Amino acid sequence: QVQLVESGGGLVQPGGSLRLSCAASGRIFSINAMGWYRQAPGKERELVAAITSGGSINYVDSVKGRFTISRDNAKNTVYLRMNSLKPEDTAVYYCNAHIRTSRYWPEDDYWGQGTQVTVSS
Repeated sequence: QVQLVESGGGLVQPGGSLRLSCAASGRIFSINAMGWYRQAPGKERELVAAITSGGSINYVDSVKGRFTISRDNAKNTVYLRMNSLKPEDTAVYYCNAHIRTSRYWPEDDYWGQGTQVTVSS
């Protein structure tokens, strides 16, 4: 079994910062891409940022220059540093990882339980 456990969400004022963490644990052979998605009420889930095992990164345009994704491969953990937060960043943020549990199996998609980020004064 593989688990992704997120932490770091909360309530913050506009212009503030938060850092999200997501740690993968369990039967892990290798992790390829890791990323963060978000879903606001009434909207579809969207990719916010992703990082491959080799360090290639991409961001959705709306967060470029404000958010930074990083990962610690030794800890199987991905982070999302969010600066200059805006009310429109309010959403449930989900961690995602493409994980192989064995050298004999292809990678599967795993998700965290979600963490609420609310940006409001």
